[in-house]
Amino acid sequence: MSEKTTVPWWYWPYQLYKWPVYIPLMLINSIFCATLAALFSILISPRAGDFWGKAWAKITCWITPVIVKVHGRENVMPGQSYVVVANHQTGFDIFMLYGYLGINFKWIMKKELRKLPFIGYASEKVGHIFIDRSSARASVKSLEEARQKLTKGTSVVIFPEGTRSKSSTIRPFKRGAFKLALDLELPVLPVTIVNSWRIKRHGFMNIIPGRAALVIHPPIKTGDFTDNPEALMKTTREAIEHGNKPEFARN
Repeated sequence: MSEKTTVPWWYWPYQLYKWPVYIPLMLINSIFCATLAALFSILISPRAGDFWGKAWAKITCWITPVIVKVHGRENVMPGQSYVVVANHQTGFDIFMLYGYLGINFKWIMKKELRKLPFIGYASEKVGHIFIDRSSARASVKSLEEARQKLTKGTSVVIFPEGTRSKSSTIRPFKRGAFKLALDLELPVLPVTIVNSWRIKRHGFMNIIPGRAALVIHPPIKTGDFTDNPEALMKTTREAIEHGNKPEFARN
């Protein structure tokens, strides 16, 4: 169930910019950055290719335009790998995290997304992790791939709700992200996404400018929750809920 939002007076004038300008720029931006991400990954390194993924996300925010505030950067330790756990409001969350979180990370993506033109191929070359849930054996293989990639400061981002809330409401969490953190013996880094649902509203390409925020909370050591993903999940959720306040996007 989505939350109701008021329509600002400039909503309709913005459509004159969105359809003839924003949409074509977004398409060009996606093809250009995905192509360079793949080329740089092949010719130089996946991390070099990842630069263009972050550029793609920031350019998307700039041309929308969306101002993204970031709180709590001091909670990230350089060189430390994390399982980053964030609430999931809309598809715009991806641009906010990729462009502004400020750490090197990999997405865990459904294997079906590998088929997306340009972006799917670029994601594979950059090193994002495609999860195959077709069998237990395939899932174990995906976990081992994650274990090999999440070293030397490379983290992974997971949305434990499993689907977009399309509002400020945080849906129930699933255990997968927390079991992964325990299996990999990595700290959980809770991140609250604020106001993404006001940017990407219900409906096809219903995007408007605005202000949003990322609130990075202190990491949670998984050693304190050995074999207890439910307690780890509860502690992480409480942290994310604490940051779920609209004023973080304004200040």
